[in-house]
Amino acid sequence: MMNSSDPVFLTDEIRKIEQAAFVQPNPPDLMEKAGRAAAEIAKGKFTRDRDGVMRVLVLAGPGNNGGDAFVAARYLKQWHHAVTVVFCADPERLPKDAKKARLAWLDNQGEIQPDIPVSENWDLVIDGIFGVGLKRDRPLAGQYLDWINTVNTLQRPVLSLDIPSGLGSDNGDIYGAAINATVTVTFIGFKPGILTQYGPQCCGEIIVCGLDLDAASIQPPRAWVINRKLVDRILPPPRPANSHKGSFGNIAILGGNSGMIGAALLAGRAALYLGAGRVYLGMLAASAPEIDLLHPELMLRAPSELFELNTINCLIAGPGMAMNESTYGWVERALDSDFSLVLDADALNHVAHHSILAEKLRQRDAPTVLTPHPAEAARLLDTNVSTVQSNRIDAASKLSEKFTCLIVLKGAGSICATPDGTCFFNTSGNPGLSSAGTGDVLAGMISALIAQGQKPQDALLLAVYLHGAAADELLKQHHGPVGMTASEIISAARLLLNAWIYE
Repeated sequence: MMNSSDPVFLTDEIRKIEQAAFVQPNPPDLMEKAGRAAAEIAKGKFTRDRDGVMRVLVLAGPGNNGGDAFVAARYLKQWHHAVTVVFCADPERLPKDAKKARLAWLDNQGEIQPDIPVSENWDLVIDGIFGVGLKRDRPLAGQYLDWINTVNTLQRPVLSLDIPSGLGSDNGDIYGAAINATVTVTFIGFKPGILTQYGPQCCGEIIVCGLDLDAASIQPPRAWVINRKLVDRILPPPRPANSHKGSFGNIAILGGNSGMIGAALLAGRAALYLGAGRVYLGMLAASAPEIDLLHPELMLRAPSELFELNTINCLIAGPGMAMNESTYGWVERALDSDFSLVLDADALNHVAHHSILAEKLRQRDAPTVLTPHPAEAARLLDTNVSTVQSNRIDAASKLSEKFTCLIVLKGAGSICATPDGTCFFNTSGNPGLSSAGTGDVLAGMISALIAQGQKPQDALLLAVYLHGAAADELLKQHHGPVGMTASEIISAARLLLNAWIYE
């Protein structure tokens, strides 16, 4: 499956790939390739005038990212675009290749200004201020911070080189301020920071330019992108004509305490719409309904009855559960069961607060999936949300290793992690998912795919991508994310899954 997706590289891994390329007998000029690729993207995507001439502002920083910017500027000038380059660093302190790129710009009658000119009506801004080398302990300040704030107020298209300046390459954190790009052309391969936390907000459209390197053969990746290319490889096959409800698995859901019955119902409805043969709900509320009038196909039971069913393929514990002494016992029973298990919401909080449950989780033989949001992840790791969000890939990996489970750390650019240290970054979804119940829907979707025979890892990756893709379809229909509901995600996901399987 790995070969069917796109790799993601940490900064240190990118450096190793570059170093390996430089020691080849005829090393490629990576800066020249990167700058030209960026110039071609600029020309192809942003040329609008009838005469084909763009007015381009190029911001060059003090490192190799600035060198890429000088190369891009040189090509655009050679192609007769009006290019203004801004550079304020000490040219003698530039890295070797960047120094060479600056001199080549000057040799081509290029000029350099020390600051952004006032009142220019640019067609495009090229952001080459900082690349992957920016660190948390060196946040943006001074003139570079001013440049970023100015660009973000210009309301002009922005092409960022490798990564928007100010964005952390390994974590998607913002170091003081970050460029809001229209397009980001990232070199060699994806970086975690453009895929998670603030990355999706800052990067705009992402274009990967491999610079003719086979990066994965030089540096075996530990992280991958979840995209349609991967998902198409793990879709379930079309259903055989000679099938019945028993062919598609049975799901049990433990949750729905007083005031939170809807959470369990959403998980159950999502499991139904994603194709589970039977769905049983063990409602914890004393006044729980006996039937879901909207979906009478759901079979409501007393919680204890779930554990008497010997045909359950996957159990979800947590949606609408609540935290109290009685629900502790139900989480313990779930962990002691032989069912494949999806833990969500307060089931995760119980594990975080009770070491006995944490140990039972670690000792489980049956497949287990945890679906924490950042606050739940922080509790499970005995840390705080800020620490989790500042390095989401590290948090997801630690959770998976600690509990020997599959993990999805939810949020912008959800991260799936496996106990062997592999991570997957989701590329679907939008802020419309920021509403109550969408996590319950995701839990139901994961369980439905497991119950139908998908490998647990495949079920997790497919469900996470499908969940976001359903929201993306609704985004188009609603012309925006405001007011998107969890119930709508369920129907949209069913339509998409059928379209993908039977297209």
